[in-house]
Amino acid sequence: MKATEDNIPKLAAPGAGLPFIELLVARLIFHSGRRRATRESSTENFLREKTAVLEIVRRCDEKQGAERVLIKRLPGLEDSSRYWSVFMTLDHLRIVNDAVAGVINALCSGEIPARATSTAEVKPGTDVDRSIIADFEISCRRLEETVAKTITFPATPRYAHPWFGPMDAAAWHFLSGFHLRLHRKQIEAILAGLKADDSR
Repeated sequence: MKATEDNIPKLAAPGAGLPFIELLVARLIFHSGRRRATRESSTENFLREKTAVLEIVRRCDEKQGAERVLIKRLPGLEDSSRYWSVFMTLDHLRIVNDAVAGVINALCSGEIPARATSTAEVKPGTDVDRSIIADFEISCRRLEETVAKTITFPATPRYAHPWFGPMDAAAWHFLSGFHLRLHRKQIEAILAGLKADDSR
């Protein structure tokens, strides 16, 4: 639903994470999927989700894309992330894509990023417009080009994700599509909320 200052509940702080049991389930799903994934399947999943996201957001006008909507929390989504707009969600995806590309590049060079990851640091800005669509596409291309640098991922050092623990480059690659899928569902929920409000 569209939220106002009068009906927005107090949300958890950015970086608060997931409920404990839900986090355990998310870890099980993620690591199970990662074990079955190949470099090719991770790339295909990322490209499929990127295409799906772009098909949805390109149909949004400026007003639809910028309207913040309070949605029911989806499994895997922090409470603080459920009052975003479509464009805010794209901005978050841009930030994460760039970060994952940087991590993969570092790990494939045998380096471990010095700074710890934090979900609180990848939250979007609130003043985002339609230009974020192009920025999102650029971040996708950057990630794709980073992955394409090697025919196969060599054995790499591991760098810790705040929820899924230490991960090598292949696991970060798998995460890219896994993450896009969650936020594609979030975008769909935001647009469903807008449609429901408009029909009242």
